[in-house]
Amino acid sequence: MNVSKSTAYLSSGQEREIFSAAAANGLPVLLKGPTGCGKTRFVQAMAQELKRPLFTVACHEDLTAGDLVGRFLLRGGETVWEDGPLTRAVRHGGICYLDEIVEARADTTVVIHPLADHRRELNIERLGESLIAPKEFMLVLSYNPGYQSVLKDLKPSTRQRMVAIELTYPNAAIEEQILMQEADIDNLLAKRLVRLGQAIRGLQNDGLPEGASTRTLIATARLIQSGIDPLLAADACIAAPLSDDPVAAKNLREMARVYLA
Repeated sequence: MNVSKSTAYLSSGQEREIFSAAAANGLPVLLKGPTGCGKTRFVQAMAQELKRPLFTVACHEDLTAGDLVGRFLLRGGETVWEDGPLTRAVRHGGICYLDEIVEARADTTVVIHPLADHRRELNIERLGESLIAPKEFMLVLSYNPGYQSVLKDLKPSTRQRMVAIELTYPNAAIEEQILMQEADIDNLLAKRLVRLGQAIRGLQNDGLPEGASTRTLIATARLIQSGIDPLLAADACIAAPLSDDPVAAKNLREMARVYLA
């Protein structure tokens, strides 16, 4: 379970209202959006707003249904059962957030399907137990459509169980507020960084796999606020992480010079 200080989130649309309505009606939510646009921050903020415990799972190719539901472990010479994060979320009436769900193995969908429809049921086969989720339980999935392929995508049977919320990078005014709030920088620097980010995002159709996320802009702002030269900060947080191609990285550095020098 995630325990943290209050999470600030600035809405750019009606995502709060849709999420709250879904929660009130026991409906699962699918968050769609690019890396670093604020999906995880949004879920954290909504969990705090709804006063529900949050159980976050970073999905990966080795994640199995057992990792979510639980397994028997050997402790002190005894075999004991340990609930997984999905089971704990059901038992405690919390929000289970499966981040980048398509990275998990296919057998995970077998587990979440009964929880994502009218049954709201979790079958724990190894215990011979079936849990009916309380009204407070909520299932939230996220993924980045830009990274998916035919072989790695959500099945229609999963999608159609979800209330989808599409998130993207915030507009300039909101993104400036986020940078000032998160990095304690002035409005002028925030404007310059946001303009740089928007310019880089415009290159995604010209061979750059991914644009500069709000997360990378925040990291750049924090380094600058700590006394690092703006161009060096942009190189470390934007140019180098976004591309290993020398020509592309050089172009990114030149763009940073235009907006930050």
